[in-house]
Amino acid sequence: MTQTNTSPKDWLEGRRLRAWELKQAGWKQCDIASALGVSQGAVSQWMQRAGDGDIDALRSVSPPGAPSRLKFWQQLALMEMLVIGAEAFGFRGAVWTGRRVTALIRHHLGIGYHPGHVTRLLKRWGFTLQKPSRQARQRDEEAIARWREETWPALKKRLKLKSGPSSA
Repeated sequence: MTQTNTSPKDWLEGRRLRAWELKQAGWKQCDIASALGVSQGAVSQWMQRAGDGDIDALRSVSPPGAPSRLKFWQQLALMEMLVIGAEAFGFRGAVWTGRRVTALIRHHLGIGYHPGHVTRLLKRWGFTLQKPSRQARQRDEEAIARWREETWPALKKRLKLKSGPSSA
């Protein structure tokens, strides 16, 4: 049984520790859940995780990996740049791609990232990347529809009339 008297890292950890204290004081799980504004299932999982008095199991664990190379102010600056739009930074079209954001970070913030990692960062911040449309700007939808309705059926008829057995 390990108990430490250090303060919680965040409010979520504090809530789990408070649930443990209430359980030790003889409260029922349903009362703990009601008091803390969580489900009974959450309280049950916390108590199961703490097991035989190991409240360290209820403590927050830092995510694995190295800390971000972007400082907090750089992250805010990047978010502002993304809101301004891609065209303001010399890109053709208003679409942000992983490669474009990677180039933006490298050029304006001086930090090199892999495009795959940049997409994960942006998803964590609530941004979604777009894939650029691979269609020509001068595309004429009316002409395409007309070709499908008039020209293509006529070509298909001609092909059927001309085609004979394939092994001639």
